[in-house]
Amino acid sequence: MFFATTAQPQLRRHAYAHTGRALERFMDEALRSTAAKTCAATTQDDTSYTLSLDVPGVTKEQLAIAIEGATVRISSKEGAPRRYNAAYEFPLEIDTAQSEAKLENGVLMLKLVKKLPVSNATELIVH
Repeated sequence: MFFATTAQPQLRRHAYAHTGRALERFMDEALRSTAAKTCAATTQDDTSYTLSLDVPGVTKEQLAIAIEGATVRISSKEGAPRRYNAAYEFPLEIDTAQSEAKLENGVLMLKLVKKLPVSNATELIVH
């Protein structure tokens, strides 16, 4: 009795080739998101956003908070025992003069006051 190998149809290989990559991408994304996940909570009212972020082991001198437009960046400075680096984007710009930050028991609380949009519309007079 003779046994001969038969070539698998190319169509079958291509049909399942992308499944492995999709699973690999899914697993990479899942592992990255759990490794980089921080314990943060965001709430808002009519005038402000409140951002609560867990940063245990870091003092207020070791934190850097930068606000640019509607983006808030929080990071730990050089020499801090733990590394934090997070950015949050909000729908409206933030008024930096009225916003405040407080660190108590390893929880950073940011009260970010919304900047009211100003209309730059100019009325033209028809002559």
